[in-house]
Amino acid sequence: MALTDRQILSLKAAEKPRKISDGGGLHLYISPSGGKLWRLSYRYDGKQKLLSFGSYPAVGLTDARAKREAAKKLLASDVDPAHWQKLERQSKAASNANTFEGLANEFLAKNEREGKSTATMSKKRWLVSLALPDLGHRPISDITASEVLVPLRKVEAQGNYETARRLRAVISQVFRYAIATAKAKNDPTFGLKGALTAPKVTHRAAFTDWEGFAKLIRTLWSYSGSIETRIALKLMALLYSRPGELRQAEWQEFDLDKGVWTIPAKRTKMRRAHQKPLSGIAIEALRKLQQHTGNRRLAFPSTQSAERPLSENTMNLALRRMGFGKDQATSHGFRASASTLLNESGLWPADAIEAELGHVSGDEVRRAYHRALYWDDRVKMAEWWAGEIHALIGDK
Repeated sequence: MALTDRQILSLKAAEKPRKISDGGGLHLYISPSGGKLWRLSYRYDGKQKLLSFGSYPAVGLTDARAKREAAKKLLASDVDPAHWQKLERQSKAASNANTFEGLANEFLAKNEREGKSTATMSKKRWLVSLALPDLGHRPISDITASEVLVPLRKVEAQGNYETARRLRAVISQVFRYAIATAKAKNDPTFGLKGALTAPKVTHRAAFTDWEGFAKLIRTLWSYSGSIETRIALKLMALLYSRPGELRQAEWQEFDLDKGVWTIPAKRTKMRRAHQKPLSGIAIEALRKLQQHTGNRRLAFPSTQSAERPLSENTMNLALRRMGFGKDQATSHGFRASASTLLNESGLWPADAIEAELGHVSGDEVRRAYHRALYWDDRVKMAEWWAGEIHALIGDK
């Protein structure tokens, strides 16, 4: 006879355990202490078995019956409900163990092993920290797009649209790592494309015409700041490397006799060693600097500490002292100047210019092509560019 809630509430404990049937193998086990446990008796593979559904009233009568019907469906499919229940519990336990924070830490550790730079790791850890208050404790496989949107909206609310965009990208990287390690099935950030406010793109200030560039070069060659800053800016004009690559350069990277600067992979944006030809003027400037800092590890040490490199802010402040506003010139802007003016000259293959700038494609064959075929062009281009700058400064 089927049970009712009124009957169950009236059932009292006895000296011995009792089983009160609800039908279909489902019964309520009443212990001498008064506890009421739902159980299902069934046969599988010729054996009598028992499955527990939980205690009453935490598991109500309707829920217990639903669990009984679900177990019957499994039996009809030749699946042992007890084994299925065990797998479900293991899956839930694994899901709870694989939280967003745990997977994020694994992902960051993997990045470190792969040799990502200190600066890159610092930025990624900071971005991950912005997501942890809302997502850190959550099983990564249960996180939805709407949940990911919560930390993103918090960042947006502060007007930091670019940070929100980067945070979404890092969260996506954590999810893709989780998918690759079989701990998640999808990346919910794909559902957020178009949901974030697009940041206003601000291009780094640079002179991209000969007249403006000439004014910058003449002023730079007349600047009377510290020798480290002066030569660093001159080399930015001559070599148009990334500012961080030059600021952190060590003397062991320069072969002044062969006229080659080898930037190690750990400091390049593409994480691949990059060689740059040195023009005669560049070599002359480096030899002059070597007289002052050649006995140190860093070619451009900070005035505060010989073990710390010159800061990019120091170079930009020097440009301000020369009279150039932040909307006119930056240390990074020398790259845009060189790229534009070299391309407009029509004298050099576009791929050679891209190779010199350190813009390499993801294709291994194309990278090898850049290095091998265009080296001679890049050597000639370095001398031509240095000659154009020399013509601009005259006898200075």
